[in-house]
Amino acid sequence: MKPDRAVSPLQAEHQPEAIAARLSAKRPADYLADSVLGSIDGCVTTFAVVAGSVGGGLPANVAIILGLANLIADGFSMGASNYLGVKSQADAVEKARLAEHRHIDEVPEGEREEIRQIFARKGYQGDVLEKIVEVITTDRARWIETMLTEEHGLHLHGRRPFIAGLTTFVAFVFVGAVPLVPFFFSSLNPSETFAFSAVLTAIAFMVVGFVKGVVLGQSRLRSSVETILIGGAAATLAYLAGAWLRRAYGI
Repeated sequence: MKPDRAVSPLQAEHQPEAIAARLSAKRPADYLADSVLGSIDGCVTTFAVVAGSVGGGLPANVAIILGLANLIADGFSMGASNYLGVKSQADAVEKARLAEHRHIDEVPEGEREEIRQIFARKGYQGDVLEKIVEVITTDRARWIETMLTEEHGLHLHGRRPFIAGLTTFVAFVFVGAVPLVPFFFSSLNPSETFAFSAVLTAIAFMVVGFVKGVVLGQSRLRSSVETILIGGAAATLAYLAGAWLRRAYGI
């Protein structure tokens, strides 16, 4: 009698018990996109202010004032915008849910026909199709959720608007403060301050990109380099704009 082969992790995840547990578990909302968005945008915009200030020959205290003002104002604006965006998605789900409730009350046969056609397009037919329609439409909550996901293409368990907005704001301010750190050291000259800021910003971009790659299962190196290139491009444009304005206005 041959010994049973060892079960691989992937096979273990696809055992009936494991599948049932995974499908019945409540999926936590994913706020990775909110944190990455806030982190990258905060670091890019603050370093762009720093680069523009240095390119324009402005003193360190001016760069600090502009950087902090930008950090708080833009961070709040971005967090609020994300909050409103996520809330709009939740409102769209609720609006569609109320509409489906009304449609089932007023035209139940029409709604049953929609279920029938939805699953007919998936390849079901005959008695199997009619059984599916019967099972779904005997449970009002299941009926409505099916319509929301299949007809409207909506995600029913999305992110919480306040948490999404707060996550974006905190990530924006926390990571966005990194480029300003060297400007608080009066012992550094302008060129050293900017170089130090550039190094710290590059490290911040690399860390954010690396974490994003780990969480999403992507190439850590590619994700880090991609993030650095985006931030570097924004900072370069800001520096060139500041230098050009300095020459144009003789500052």
